[in-house]
Amino acid sequence: QVQLVESGGGLVQTGDSLRLSCEASGRAFVSYSMGWFRQAPGKEREFVARMWWNGAVTMTYYADSVRGRFTISRDRDNAKYTMYLQMSSLKPEDTAAYYCAAGLGNIGSDPHQYDYWGQGTQVTVSS
Repeated sequence: QVQLVESGGGLVQTGDSLRLSCEASGRAFVSYSMGWFRQAPGKEREFVARMWWNGAVTMTYYADSVRGRFTISRDRDNAKYTMYLQMSSLKPEDTAAYYCAAGLGNIGSDPHQYDYWGQGTQVTVSS
């Protein structure tokens, strides 16, 4: 059973940094896309960053709004994968609930293509 558990959200000020973590378990996640999405109140869920790897190649993708400020990465410890989102130079418009997600294949940035989701972690950036 796939489980994704996010952590690391909080209240920060404009310009601060924050690192989100997503602990993923339940399968090997090779050839899976794993990504971060966010949803602000009254808005649709939007793509933030994602990565895909097939055991030999790792590819990363970012939304234009976060490119250069956010970095996605991953780590593996035995059967558990941890995906990170390092966020720097945070802005009030980054305020949202952040979700990690996983889906088989290099499936792009459409959240509807992702089969597995975490419960979300709130990031609030004050001005």
